[in-house]
Amino acid sequence: MTKTRGNLFILSAPSGAGKSSLIKALLDKQANIKVSVSHTTRSPRPGENNGEHYHFVTVDEFKTLIDKGDFFEWAQVFENYYGTSKQAIEDQLNNGIDVFLDIDWQGARQVRTLLPEVKTIFILPPSQSELEQRLNNRGQDSQEVIAARMAEAKSESSHYNEFDYVIVNDNFETALTELEHIVVAARLQTKAQQVRHQTLIAELLAE
Repeated sequence: MTKTRGNLFILSAPSGAGKSSLIKALLDKQANIKVSVSHTTRSPRPGENNGEHYHFVTVDEFKTLIDKGDFFEWAQVFENYYGTSKQAIEDQLNNGIDVFLDIDWQGARQVRTLLPEVKTIFILPPSQSELEQRLNNRGQDSQEVIAARMAEAKSESSHYNEFDYVIVNDNFETALTELEHIVVAARLQTKAQQVRHQTLIAELLAE
């Protein structure tokens, strides 16, 4: 069986919609999937490790990487910068690994321009009140920051129709199943299966 190029997925959502939890659960259920480790200028949150959750860099270091053209996409969110390494993504895709990018709609636009075949997914919360409760339950942000995130969530959610798939994260297990189905469907696309099963197909069609 020939190794096929991996699929690139983008998962976007307003803060608190649950995309990080969905990705973590997906990785526990599905093999051959990795999440891109982005560069960021924000400070680490409790429990976050450099190189595992993000590559934490200074603003000057980030701008140097921009000038060198090292980013697949990058964006400024609030007062911080986020970016995705070109080489890291291409290496994983070429090794047959499916890669998830946890980026916003701005980054999704940039990636779609470079790679139109990318599969894009947007996660919506079930309601504004539920989203606000989730943000409060984190216990990490002040009320001022939460208010800013709620306002930003409305702006981000207005771009849902730019994505290929939309999942409403009301019931977590249902949302996870829907996300998993998208991944499996991408792996079963004809172009990928032609490469993966070329010997079988040749035998089946032989006279």
